[in-house]
Amino acid sequence: MQIPVILTLSVHVLSAFFWMGTTMSIARSGGFAFERLFRPQMAAALVAVLTGGYLWSLLHTGGFGAWEMCLTVGIGCAIVAAGIQGIGVGPVIRKLKSGALAAPDAQKQAARVHGIAGLFLAVTLICMVIGRYL
Repeated sequence: MQIPVILTLSVHVLSAFFWMGTTMSIARSGGFAFERLFRPQMAAALVAVLTGGYLWSLLHTGGFGAWEMCLTVGIGCAIVAAGIQGIGVGPVIRKLKSGALAAPDAQKQAARVHGIAGLFLAVTLICMVIGRYL
């Protein structure tokens, strides 16, 4: 059982690291390259959520204690962050491609959306790290 846990955890951490790292970078850079990173970010978010669910099924099937409660908060924040990015950035990209929105304005909007999503992802990270010690 250790090999599936190690492999799944590795994929989970790598995808989540990419997702959070690019989200924070886009927020801090004022929206630089947000349109090129949107699809990889959403793919990484999907992989992180799916592998997290599989890890839950491997490691947390028994009870529902403080660790699981903390992880549930983190899971909720991650899903909210993905939703914010999908709902907030997708339309901006469509408007940018259609010419309805200028590039500087699109970058500002994308940076704002990524900043909000980044806060939720930061809470997610905190929950994942401290949950075990509650």
